[in-house]
Amino acid sequence: MTQLVRIGAGSGFWGDALDPAVELLERGDLDYLSMDYLAELTMALLQRQKLKDPGVGYIPDLPTHMRALMPLARQKGTRIVCNGGGANPRAGAERVRALARELGLHGTRIAVVEGDDLLPQLDELMSAGVDLTNMDTGETNFAAIRNRVVAANAYTDSSAIISALEQDAHIIVAGRVSDNALYVGPIMHAFGWEHDAAHVDRIAAAITVGHVVECAAGTTGGMSSRFAEMPRMGQAGFPIVEFSDDAQAVITKVEGTGGRVDAFTVKEHLVYEIGNPARYLMPDGVADFTSVRIDEIGPDRVRLSNMKGATRPDMLKLVIGYEDGWIGEGTLFFPWPYAMERAEKAKQTLNERFERLGLKADAIHFDFVGVNMLHGPAAPPLDHDPAEIGLRVAVHTGARDEAEKVRRACSQLWIMGPGGTAFGTPLKPRPAYGLWPTLVPRSFVRQSAEILEA
Repeated sequence: MTQLVRIGAGSGFWGDALDPAVELLERGDLDYLSMDYLAELTMALLQRQKLKDPGVGYIPDLPTHMRALMPLARQKGTRIVCNGGGANPRAGAERVRALARELGLHGTRIAVVEGDDLLPQLDELMSAGVDLTNMDTGETNFAAIRNRVVAANAYTDSSAIISALEQDAHIIVAGRVSDNALYVGPIMHAFGWEHDAAHVDRIAAAITVGHVVECAAGTTGGMSSRFAEMPRMGQAGFPIVEFSDDAQAVITKVEGTGGRVDAFTVKEHLVYEIGNPARYLMPDGVADFTSVRIDEIGPDRVRLSNMKGATRPDMLKLVIGYEDGWIGEGTLFFPWPYAMERAEKAKQTLNERFERLGLKADAIHFDFVGVNMLHGPAAPPLDHDPAEIGLRVAVHTGARDEAEKVRRACSQLWIMGPGGTAFGTPLKPRPAYGLWPTLVPRSFVRQSAEILEA
């Protein structure tokens, strides 16, 4: 008899809607609710918070979400798996445990999954001669940014999630596991699969399905090129995976919710953020997206089958975040008539002010909002006098004081600028962070799962 596990995608990013996750728990008949919160830059931002205060560094939404979700999950028998621990999963798990006690959910078992943070091991990696070449740029001089590094997190596999589930965890709070490990872990645990040759294709299937649903509403009509056809996206349902032990899966959603699940929405997200579709490398394995068969089998029901792959790689992606100066920016708006001419005059005036103020900038960038902000030099020239134009300026500098000059120069156009100049909200200088993605041997990453009981 075929075994089936039902997993809901409760979040696709930090800041995602909470109500569809509640709806999944109330009506989705779930075994697991998996919640993804992390992007690459997020870890550097959270690590910087942790360096200032060791009690923070987890996703700020985590307590709010768990307050709403934990009582329902315990009532329904659904386990929650999330990477909301961010740069400080232990502090996040401790906060969830305190919340469980406050809510009277005694006996709740909260697992803290750690091991992705390699910041303390960076010098060890360098001494061991690990090649830390930047995967994006080819730069090899990592030592040049070493003293500005604030975060170094490896994308880890589902091993510690599986360990936590074997220890009967109700809630799992992880750090930088891979996005699809939040789905691979529950699937492997449910069916007793191992990271071995016998389960390569099955794990690849779990990776494939996890990739399809990890951005939640991205599979139910969000971000779709068919946006005009998607009904009631403000009430979109988040996807549910029905994964069977024969490594086939059905993607669906709660009946009556907004959005849509069809072959096209699934295909759109299958090709989202990938390189080689035949070798989608993840810590748990390698998935071949060219092998998958996608069939609509009913309203809002799409089956994925014939999924193939290869064994997990020996190297893991390590994303290093480092301090990279400051950003100063401002936005100004100009009305018809001669809106474009006013904006161009304002750009000239700002450049003159920057020169007069002695601005020391690594880069100065201007956009004409409504003209070329998204398409840049590929935008067609204006052939009419528009009703309004915005001018955005962004400057990268090495110091906060220099970035402050940008804000001041923009505000000075209140008088110096063309007639009719208006302003967006004045923006304070903000620190900039760069990313240095690289690879490290799996042997340097040691994961752990510890139970904290309420």
